[in-house]
Amino acid sequence: MKFSVNQQDLQQALNFCQGVIEKRSTLQILSNILLDARGSKLTITATDLDLIFIHNIENIEIADEGKTTTSSSIMYDIIRKISSGKKINLTLNNESKLHLESEKSIFNLNCISASEFPLTEENFNQNEFLIKSKELLKLLNKCKFSISNDETRHYLSGIYLHQTEVEDKRYLTAVATDSHRMSISKIRLHQKINFEPIILPKKTIFQLCSLLDSYDGEVKISNIKSKIKFELNNSILISKLIDGKFPNYIQVIPKNNQKKLEVDLKLFLNSVDRVASVSLDKKDGVKFDLKKDTLNLAVNNTNSGDGKETLSVKFDHDLEISFNSKYLIDVASQIDGEKIELFLNDTGSPALIKDPGDFDSIFVVMPMKG
Repeated sequence: MKFSVNQQDLQQALNFCQGVIEKRSTLQILSNILLDARGSKLTITATDLDLIFIHNIENIEIADEGKTTTSSSIMYDIIRKISSGKKINLTLNNESKLHLESEKSIFNLNCISASEFPLTEENFNQNEFLIKSKELLKLLNKCKFSISNDETRHYLSGIYLHQTEVEDKRYLTAVATDSHRMSISKIRLHQKINFEPIILPKKTIFQLCSLLDSYDGEVKISNIKSKIKFELNNSILISKLIDGKFPNYIQVIPKNNQKKLEVDLKLFLNSVDRVASVSLDKKDGVKFDLKKDTLNLAVNNTNSGDGKETLSVKFDHDLEISFNSKYLIDVASQIDGEKIELFLNDTGSPALIKDPGDFDSIFVVMPMKG
C-alpha cells in the first residue's frame, strides 16, 4: 500500500474518528482506524461496535492499493502537528509497520492486519429519505440538552425520532426528556416517509451534530430494525439504536397554562445567568417573584450568599415559582426569536416555554420545590 494525502483532509477525518473510538477500549483493534486505499480514494473507518464512522477522501494519489489498521489517537496526534495543507506520504512496508513521512518528519507506526477489523455489511436500502443537513441539526440541537444521564432508564438516554401528523401536514419530530425538562422540535416533511419510530443514542447524536456542523447539503437517512444510517457527502454514520419504549410525552405537555410571561430573550438569559453566579453548583433554584409587568429574580445560597435582579416583562398576574437556572439557560440558549415566552399555571406546575421565532419547537420545565 502506498499513497499520498493532504494534511487537512486527513486531519479532518481523524478528528471525527476520535469522537467515535472509545478511549478505554479493551480490544486494541477498536483503538485503531481502518485505512483502505483503492481506485483514487482513501476510505477511513472507525468503530466502537455500536457506532461506525466511514469517511472517504477522494482524488488522492495511490501508487499501490491496500489496507491496514493503525492507532487512531497516535496518527491524529502526529497529523495535527504537521503544517496545514502539506502532503503526507504513507507506505505499508510490511504487515506490521506503516511508514509516514511529511517534510522532514518520518514515523513508523505499528499496525494490526485489516482482516481483524470488525466490519458488518447491512442492507439498509428499503427505507430511505432525504433531509436538509441544517434542518436535522436544528432538531438535534433543540433537543440534545434534555437527554437524560440516568443509566437506569436507558430509553431516556437519547432522542426519540418519529413521524407525526398535524392537520394533514407531516413532520419528523424529535423529543428528549430527563423527566425534569423536555424538548420537542419538528420539521416539515414534504411527503410521507417509511420510518419506524426510533431512539437515537446520545453518543451518535453528538457525533452527528459535529458532522452536520461542517456540512451543508442533503442527508440520506435509512433505517432497519435495530440500526440507522446517515449518509452525508463524504461521510457515513451507522448506529445501533436504543432498545426500549419512549414514554407518552404528549400527556406531559401542559394544557392549561394561561398565564403568559413575555420577556426580552437576551435580558432574560443574562439576568438568570448573573443571579445564578452566586450558586456554585447551579442546583439552587432561581426564584421568580412575578407581579404585574415585573419579574424579580433571586438566588439564595447558604454557603455563598444571594443575588437579586429585576426585569421589566409583560405579565398580568401574581405568581411565585422556582426553576433550576441551568435548565432555563439551556432552553433560552436554543431560542431563535428576540423574545422568550413562558406559559405558567401555578407554583407547582411545569412551565411551557415557546419560541416566537420557531413555532415548531416547545420546551417544558418542571418547577423546583421551595
